[in-house]
Amino acid sequence: MYYPRRHLPLFLLTFILFVAHLSDATASTETRSPQIQSKHASDMQKGMRLFKETIRPLLQTHCHTCHNEDSKSAHFDASTYDRFVTGSKTLLKLPTSLLMQRLYHKQIPSIAHKLSVIPKPTMARIIEWIKLGSPFDRPLVPNTSIVKELSAPENKGVHPFWSFRPLDPKAVPPLLESPWSQNDIDRFIQVPLEKIGISPNPPADRHTLIRRATFDLWGLPPTPEQIHSFVENQDPLSYEQLVEQLLESSHYGERWARHWMDLVRFAESTGFEHDSDRPNAFHYRDFLIRAFNRDMPYDQFLTWQLAGDELPSNRPDPLIATGFLGCGVFPTQLTESEFESARYDELDDMITTIGVAFLGLSIGCARCHDHKYDPISTHEYYRFASCFTTTIRSELDLILPPSGELHKVQISSEGLPPIKHPADGRGYPHFYPQTHFLIRGDVSQKKGIAYPGFLKVLMRDGKQSDHWTQSPPPNWTRTAFHRTSLAKWLTDIESGAGHLVARVIVNRLWQHHFGRGIVTTPNDFGSQGARPTHPLLLDWLAQQLIHYNWRLKPIHKLIMLSNTYRQSSGFDQIRESKDPENRFFWRRTPRRLEAEAIRDAMLLVSGLMDKTMYGSGTLDPSMLRRSIYFTVKRSELIPMMKIFDWPEHLVSIGSRTITTTAPQALVFMNHPEGRRLCRNFEQRLPKETVAAIHQGYLHALGRPPTQSEVASTEFFLSQQTTLYRTLQQSDPDTLARIDFCQALMSMNAFIYID
Repeated sequence: MYYPRRHLPLFLLTFILFVAHLSDATASTETRSPQIQSKHASDMQKGMRLFKETIRPLLQTHCHTCHNEDSKSAHFDASTYDRFVTGSKTLLKLPTSLLMQRLYHKQIPSIAHKLSVIPKPTMARIIEWIKLGSPFDRPLVPNTSIVKELSAPENKGVHPFWSFRPLDPKAVPPLLESPWSQNDIDRFIQVPLEKIGISPNPPADRHTLIRRATFDLWGLPPTPEQIHSFVENQDPLSYEQLVEQLLESSHYGERWARHWMDLVRFAESTGFEHDSDRPNAFHYRDFLIRAFNRDMPYDQFLTWQLAGDELPSNRPDPLIATGFLGCGVFPTQLTESEFESARYDELDDMITTIGVAFLGLSIGCARCHDHKYDPISTHEYYRFASCFTTTIRSELDLILPPSGELHKVQISSEGLPPIKHPADGRGYPHFYPQTHFLIRGDVSQKKGIAYPGFLKVLMRDGKQSDHWTQSPPPNWTRTAFHRTSLAKWLTDIESGAGHLVARVIVNRLWQHHFGRGIVTTPNDFGSQGARPTHPLLLDWLAQQLIHYNWRLKPIHKLIMLSNTYRQSSGFDQIRESKDPENRFFWRRTPRRLEAEAIRDAMLLVSGLMDKTMYGSGTLDPSMLRRSIYFTVKRSELIPMMKIFDWPEHLVSIGSRTITTTAPQALVFMNHPEGRRLCRNFEQRLPKETVAAIHQGYLHALGRPPTQSEVASTEFFLSQQTTLYRTLQQSDPDTLARIDFCQALMSMNAFIYID
């Protein structure tokens, strides 16, 4: 708000007190959860720091020598956290901690011999570490057993690690006679909850449910009309009908395309010092929106992005989809000595992104040496890279629907002129005819030519890479079809990597609906990633995806029709003590919206949103279109978006960081753009005070106000009006109503989804 300086403290204080009063009036055990979560996060950070400084050296020196994967002395292995706690259910539980008992009584030989008396400060730190959740930052030693197990003859080509195994045919939901279970997903969730003695929460109220569903699928708040229609509809199928309507809207594609853009490091500039523009890259963003809205089968979606230019089609979208490969950073300033190393960096960017986005594997870690933790060799890395040996960024003139006009589009392909580079005049070749094996990633240490191949750990039934080789059609010479062969391997469920690809994408859907995946490391399904909390559910969802011909919308519907999804966020201290991180989904964890949804909600509530779809974006922060249409220039990110944790678009982002900072609050209180939106918001409200209060709450928070909130808002409006009159401001009633609108947008409930 903008007032004469001498009056600012009084107005600011009044405003802050009103927002605080509203927040307190609506507070419940549900809205306290962000603070509780914050405390857990703080404890984990403290515990992790303690582990690195004290506990890790202690375990490495005195424990791991005997308690490792080979000996497993005393029935537990200290190599990793999972193995450590598996050894004994009471190992790390105070006050009956088996570890502490043995330390105190010197029952561990290494401790008894080497430390006749354990220093009290050391014991205190161990106890504190256990109280803080006993976190590991990483295993004590590289997990070499995974690589050793790969060559074990009894495995018959099937790797024993969970993510490399075929989908579990036994992944069927248990039979439960339970009034809570709405569909098969609920049965998978309820069984582990019963084992730990927790009952799930009841369903959320209908105001909460429509707001949750609309933000999840559209990234926008529901309108008062949509809310009224849903809340008053007594049809038992009304919620299912709501989900179907949301999935059919074009807003769905705008919402979920943005999630994918994080994964593929989408940007419209080259990065580095000069950060040159890529003015025709935005067509890839538009392709994503169309693909999600059409519910394009995911195996086709993958194939088009890798090799759409090799398909026998006259349509533009398969070509545009290959923009995926060229989204990454690339320097515009190169010396002759950097030409070849820059090309290998470019190949690395492609395969690293493919690895984490589609497979959830850090293939790029094998560039200089065999992967330290996963069964991926340097040899396989360079064979994988050679699938893209001659793939470069190009531009084509394509006729695009619906206008039928000619547009220049950035694609990735072979045998076409490259996009101009500043080093062209000095002979920059853009690609080299062969990819070599490099010793430690050094282009000056070549060791033979690498020919296209895939990861052995994801080949079964005795198949080799040539099983998926796709030959070009007759008279086709421009491309070698190596990328098409790669796509065939990636989507092969029976003998290739299709089972892992399916697991990874359904986990991402679950993640964006619940705020956390079944695997909490969505870009890492390898040995250093988290293990799935519900592995059978993950496999069942992957099988359902395949059953529905790789279409994502049926999986959305399965998830959203479950009672697991519909739960309230009600907080319970006893159940929280058994599952403090809600790993087993006994409640709905409230979560903050990301930058795009926050800004888009402000636009929609204000009534100023321009819903024009597609086309080139802009860097103008006052743009009225949805945030997905901002131009993503790596060196010039939109300030407001950065404040709310917009990613840097340099590498694949599996899940965004969420911070809470003072500038975020100040955006709502002081930003000129926010004040402008509030002025328009006020104009949408009825003139009568109580009606305006009701409409304001429905627009901003998706629910009507309580009687207490109505009373406090009336008092606030009266007080603000009097103050404005004292200041001899024109139209004091309107200014007070604008303050009310700004207060609503400044509440936690505006940017948190319950």
